[in-house]
Amino acid sequence: MPLTPLDIHNKEFTRGFRGYDEDEVNEFLDQVIKDYENVIREKNELFSKVNELEERLEHFSNIEETLNKSILVAQESAEEVRRNAKKESQLIIKEAEKNADRIINDALNKSRKIELEIEELKKQASVYRMRFKMLIEAQLEMLHNDDWDTVIDTEEEQSQEEVETDRQRQLD
Repeated sequence: MPLTPLDIHNKEFTRGFRGYDEDEVNEFLDQVIKDYENVIREKNELFSKVNELEERLEHFSNIEETLNKSILVAQESAEEVRRNAKKESQLIIKEAEKNADRIINDALNKSRKIELEIEELKKQASVYRMRFKMLIEAQLEMLHNDDWDTVIDTEEEQSQEEVETDRQRQLD
């Protein structure tokens, strides 16, 4: 059991012949008591401070642990967000590629269809041109034919005969 200042104060020494000076011993013991009380007080203060610091250390350790867990959760969340973003971007790229292929195929099909239509229209235009040319040539040939002169002369003669017949009738 540890020694207390009261133990020091109450300590009785036996007196011997030619022993120490009692006043000096008492003064020294008083000084030891004061110093010992100071040491005990400082020890108690240090224990108190150590306890306080241990509590603070535990508090900060808890905060550190919480922060570390939070950092891990944040890192995991960031990694998951990155993975999800990568997956989503890959899906978007695949969808865009499908759409691009579809658009290109549609455009190629339309282009081929238009080319066929153009070829058909060229053929039709060529046929119409040839027919029109043949019609014009036939008409020109008819104009240059001598049968027109005969028809015109015949019509003039018939017209003159009719005019004379009409005159005769009027005169009669």
